Amino acid sequence: MSHFDREGPAVITGFKASGGKRLSSPKKVVNRLISSLRAPVEHGFASLKTFRILAKVRMHPRHATALVRALVVLTHHQEYTHPSESETSP
Repeated sequence: MSHFDREGPAVITGFKASGGKRLSSPKKVVNRLISSLRAPVEHGFASLKTFRILAKVRMHPRHATALVRALVVLTHHQEYTHPSESETSP
């Protein structure tokens, strides 16, 4: 079994123009889609950093990972269910 057969999170990267060539329109669309999916997660991490929520967490990394995932999901939920409130509160 190769490491590509495992279930779980995957890292998806966008396309990058190279050699002075511009990206094709479909590749630009893919990059925008990836960016739209990444933005809420980055906003969640920004909230965690701004309020130093994880500064004094003392627990096993597995539990800390579960905590971070839960906080990012809650931030994402808040952003999409109450968009006007997410601009003024974490």
